[in-house]
Amino acid sequence: MDRMVGIDFGSARVGVAISDPLGIFASPLETVPTAKIIDYLQKLCAEQSVVRFVVGYPMNLDGRPAQAAPDVDAFLKRLAKAFPCIPVSLEDERFTSVLAHRAMIDGGMKKSERRNKASVDRISAAIILQSYIDRNKEA
Repeated sequence: MDRMVGIDFGSARVGVAISDPLGIFASPLETVPTAKIIDYLQKLCAEQSVVRFVVGYPMNLDGRPAQAAPDVDAFLKRLAKAFPCIPVSLEDERFTSVLAHRAMIDGGMKKSERRNKASVDRISAAIILQSYIDRNKEA
């Protein structure tokens, strides 16, 4: 079944999320060291039928690209080269870390576990993907 992959790119770590086969909801999947993300995605695509990547794009409150945008742009080029047949959509990632922390609190995660930045990255990727899914639901 077809799946979409959400990506929260960072200079040290990349959060990855995946949709269910029906494309209704997103789930956190993994946090991967940035240097290994393309290899990880190649393995994931070999195991799953990935039909789209949804990448969080860093924006300032005024709508202009944030300081981290050039790093994401470089990653997008690598992603397109490695997966030329899989479309990539960008999703505004403003406030995803705040929403991820709120989700962890609401889910009853202990404070010591909420300090784990890898957890925040995975959950942020799921929020990015879920936002895309919700905006693109067929009416």
